[in-house]
Parts: sequence; C-alpha cells; structure tokens
Amino acid sequence: MAGLSMAESGGGRDLPAKLTWQVIICCIIAAFGGLMFGYDVGISGGVTSMDDFLEKFFPAVYHKKHEATEDNYCKFDNQFLQLFTSSLYLAAIVSSFIASFFCKKFGRKPTIQAASIFFLTGAVLNAVAVELGMLIAGRIFLGVGVGFGNQAVPLFISEIAPAKYRGGLNICFQLLITVGILIANLINYATSNVHPYGWRISLGCAAVPAIILAIGSLVIEETPTSLLERGKNEEALRVLRKIRGVDNVDKEYAEILNVIELAKQVKHPFRNLMSRSNRPQLICGTVFQFFQQFTGINVVMFYAPVLFQTMGYGSNGSLLSAVVTDSVNVVSTLVAVFVVDITGRRVLLIEACIQMLAAQSIMGTILAVHLKSANIMPKGSAKLVVILVCVFVSGFAWSWGPLGWLIPSEIFPLETRSAGFFFAVSMNMFCTFLVAQAFLTMLCRMRSGIFFFFAAWIVVMAIFAIFFLPETKGIPIDEMNERVWKKHWFWKRYYEDSDIKKRSQEIQDKSEGGSLE
Repeated sequence: MAGLSMAESGGGRDLPAKLTWQVIICCIIAAFGGLMFGYDVGISGGVTSMDDFLEKFFPAVYHKKHEATEDNYCKFDNQFLQLFTSSLYLAAIVSSFIASFFCKKFGRKPTIQAASIFFLTGAVLNAVAVELGMLIAGRIFLGVGVGFGNQAVPLFISEIAPAKYRGGLNICFQLLITVGILIANLINYATSNVHPYGWRISLGCAAVPAIILAIGSLVIEETPTSLLERGKNEEALRVLRKIRGVDNVDKEYAEILNVIELAKQVKHPFRNLMSRSNRPQLICGTVFQFFQQFTGINVVMFYAPVLFQTMGYGSNGSLLSAVVTDSVNVVSTLVAVFVVDITGRRVLLIEACIQMLAAQSIMGTILAVHLKSANIMPKGSAKLVVILVCVFVSGFAWSWGPLGWLIPSEIFPLETRSAGFFFAVSMNMFCTFLVAQAFLTMLCRMRSGIFFFFAAWIVVMAIFAIFFLPETKGIPIDEMNERVWKKHWFWKRYYEDSDIKKRSQEIQDKSEGGSLE
C-alpha cells in the first residue's frame, strides 16, 4: 500500500516501514473512542446549566440558581449534581482494571468494540431517564465505556504506528477528545432553547459516536503485538506486512516475538510492575496522569458554562463562551499532532507550564478583584477571563492533554504494558472523579483562590518535566529501557541496582552448582 517511505533506526537495526493508509484509517477509527470520551466530558457541563434539566432532577439547585441573593460562587454547590458528572469516572476506574485483563486476553480490537457497546447503552439510558437513579446508571455505563476505551485505544495506536510517527498518530485520540467536547457544547448551545427536552437530545447524541466506533471497529486490524501474544503468529505476520506497506518485516517481527517470549516469563504482571526495575515507568506514568488533571483543566472543560454563568453571562452566553474555548482546544491539539515528533515531548510540556501558570494566576487575580458574592462581573473583565481561559486551554491542548495519553502508552515494556497502563488510566480517572466531585464545593469555599490552588500544582509539574521526565521522541517502544530509562540521570540507578543484584545471583548460582559437583 502506498505510503511515506521511512526507515527507523533502533539499536543498530533498520526497521523498514511506510506510513500507510491502513495505519492512518485504523488510528482514526480507534480514536473515535476519544470522541466518545470528549463528548461526555463536554455534555455534562452544558446540560447541568439547563433549567429544564435542573428543574426535573435537581430542583434545589434550580431554585438556588434563580435566587437573586444567592452567592455567585455557591449557586451550583450540590453533591448530587456533582455525582451526575463524577459517577462516570468512578465507574471508569473499576472498569479499566477489568479492561486491562480483557485487553491482554482477547486483544485491543475486541476491547474497543466492548467500549462502544457500553457507551451506546449509557447514551440510551440517559436520553430516556425519568428519575435520578436512571440518569446515574446511564453515566455509569458511559464510565465503563470510558474505562475500556481509554485502556485499549492509546495502546492500540502505539503498537500499530511506526515509531517515527507514533506521537502524532497517538495524539489523534486526544484530538478527537477535544472535537467531542466542541461538538457537545455546540449541541448544548443548539438544544438549550428546545423546551422541555433539549437535554435529552444532548445526552442521547452520545449514541452517534458509539455507533460509528462500533461499525468502524469491524474493519480495523488487530495489532501484531496482540496477535503474537495470543499465539496467532501467521496472522500477525500478515497484518504487520499490511500495516507497514513492505514485505521485509522479518526484523520487526522477530523483535516483537522476542519481546513477547520474554514477557511470557512474567506470570504476574501486576506484581512484576512493583519491582524496582519497573518503578521508573510506573512512577512517571501515574504521576503524569495526576498532574494532567491538577492543571485545573476540568474546571474549564466540565464546568465552563457554569463558570461563565457565575461571572454574569446568561445561559446562552455561557454556552457560547464554552464553544469558543473548545474551538481553541481543537486547533491547539492539531498543533501537537504536527509538532510533537519534531520538538519532542519535554519542550511542549515545559513551555505549556509557563503559559498555563500565567493564565491561571491572572484569572484568579481578576476574579478576586471583580467578582464578589452577589455582584455581576464587569463585561470587560469577564471577556478578559474568557481570553485567558483560551490561553490556558491552548497550552494544555498542545502539551499535558495529548501527552498524558501518549507518554504512558509508550514507556512500559510489553510484560507490564497492560498492567502499567491500567495504573495510568486509573490515576487519570480517579483524579478526574476527585476534581469533578469536589470542584463546585471548592469553588464555593475557596472562591477565586481555586485558580491559585491549581497554579501551585503547575509549578510542581514544571519541576517534574524538567528534571524527571525523559524524552521518548522517535524511540521504538520495545527499546525504551535500554535507550531511555537506563541512561537517565536519576532513573538509571534503579537498573544499576537490579543489574548488580542479578549478576550477584548468577555468581551465587554458579558457585552453588560448583560446590554440588
């Protein structure tokens, strides 16, 4: 199949490959799992600002919202309203654990198909919900879909993509998350005046990307790595030739097969993941996910319409402002697609920290000065906050957003890849749940100080990216240990100690063998 000619050099070995249309199509279809995730992230904030929705399911919040004397920062402080958003992520934590085993035993492709079925079920339940329990049940099914999709899709793309283009292709997942958020807010804007069932249309439209993914997943290829893991060697060789666009794939095939044979010696990947030599990837993969959520991005993505209403925008104005920020999100993620394999990962992360820190600090200052408990924020200041939100979102969208899924998907060795990525996904979902469940209460208690809270975490993130995160650009995923971790100034000590212990054990075994003779 026609493609871009490319030769990867990895540890002295040339792995001929082309960027084929087959790879591009497979990655785009798989990335629709990100569109489903993004749609559900975006839809909840807009729906929870609709009066029809609040009056039916959260009447207490509806009445508080329309009380003229109600504190600006506390209008939406309701644990059940927050549970509507956060229950999805709590379900995703549990389901990603199940998905890690499902992914290894049955493959990446069936896991993606299962995600689409869970998403479709959740969308239908939400669209026809008549009481709060049914609404939460629908969100839980969506959460299971998120767990399965987020576990399988980044691994699928990392394993199927050539190393030279892995970064850009993997970011397609995050790109479609941002597209999903944008589409959700456009639909919310369109349905906000459809009374009294506009919210049902918004929630029910989540079925569309689920159906697209379900149909599209029928035509994608399983990854050669997953096929070899399950003993389907001939099919793996056929698929590898097809996705690489060349017949000479013997070296890459042998390399994957060798890695799999070593991985099979690990009987308990979760236990092995805790060993000293696997600790650098585990720490970086999970800490990265923690930092991604504590940038404060979900303050904007989940609750942008609520946040803008707090500043004095009307219902439609707040939704329109959210659409503007979401458009910036999509365009900025496109930037990451094209530059991540050129500049590398760390440059984008460090630059974004400076950008997000400035935006968060200025936003917090403006709100502290101009938004009090019962006033309407001056229009000029409110518009400036929207601009600063766009600056903040753009920094996140070309760095910590997409790289939060790319880096953990490429750093783990095969023997602990599914287990390691489970921990990364679970940390992401747990922190997302934590922020979603607590944000409206934090906004009520901390007021504008919430922006300084997240700004402090951005300083810590910058230190982490500068000193502890190695560069992984262009490195084949099965060569990360030798070419990245064992050469890093800090993490190499974990391997040196393990190598010394291993050599000592070998000498002891030989010594005992000689004494027995």
